[in-house]
Amino acid sequence: MSAPVWLITGTSNGLGLVLALRVLRAGHRVVASVRNKTKAAAAVQQIEQAGGSVIEMDMTESQASISSKVQAIGRIDYLVNNAGYSILAPCETITEKDATLQLATNFFGPLYTLQAALPAMRAQRSGTIVNVSSVAAQDPLPACSLYSASKAALEAASESLAKEVAPHNIRVLIVEPGNFRTNFVSALAQASPDPTTVPPHYDDPVGNVIRKFLTVHGKQMGDPEKGADRIFEACTGTGMAGHLTGNVSRLVLGSDAHTRMKKSSEKFVHELSLQEETAASTAFE
Repeated sequence: MSAPVWLITGTSNGLGLVLALRVLRAGHRVVASVRNKTKAAAAVQQIEQAGGSVIEMDMTESQASISSKVQAIGRIDYLVNNAGYSILAPCETITEKDATLQLATNFFGPLYTLQAALPAMRAQRSGTIVNVSSVAAQDPLPACSLYSASKAALEAASESLAKEVAPHNIRVLIVEPGNFRTNFVSALAQASPDPTTVPPHYDDPVGNVIRKFLTVHGKQMGDPEKGADRIFEACTGTGMAGHLTGNVSRLVLGSDAHTRMKKSSEKFVHELSLQEETAASTAFE
């Protein structure tokens, strides 16, 4: 039996790169995507030396372009939509350009990628789609409105998709990472407006949150190697997270993410409990 094939997007650094190398160490095949091979030369070299292959694919490309690149791969057993980034800014001041780019990268690109992978998965009657989201989708902080919205859209689509493809023996897993020690924060700083440009009336809490984010670079509690292990295990049914395979729709990575999601869920349930009577009151007599 041939080795399983993984398509992993956003592998120029961070969790995507670490996961690609983890999968290759397990003897599986990897097709890794980066936006630009020249700029990601170090990552390309690591992946290729480990036995993987690398393609150029930007999540902001057209649906037709992404589809042609994905379908050219052929068989895909595991698709990991990892590529993404964040913009931090007050919701009121977000530009059309930033909004369009954020949604294209974090939602439309992954959507077009999984659409292109599904026909082959249906034909082979197996496959796993992993959409890397963020705890920000479940517990949005000030300054994160656009990023949270893009990830929440990906999660909602994932939940609906999971019900659609279950009869074809295809699984969908949403990954919910907390803060991991990658270049995410430094990339965030490059993409976001300077904190000093936040209007004074939004400095608290928006400016405070942005400044806090920028101080944690290199100090995040999450270990990307361990995060990649848990993703691999939850996908393949092996190791520590193997028992979660097929039993959870979300893989929570990091005690910080777990704490925030638990608190947010408890608030949601509490608010629901307050509204049972008023919700029922809207029915026809």
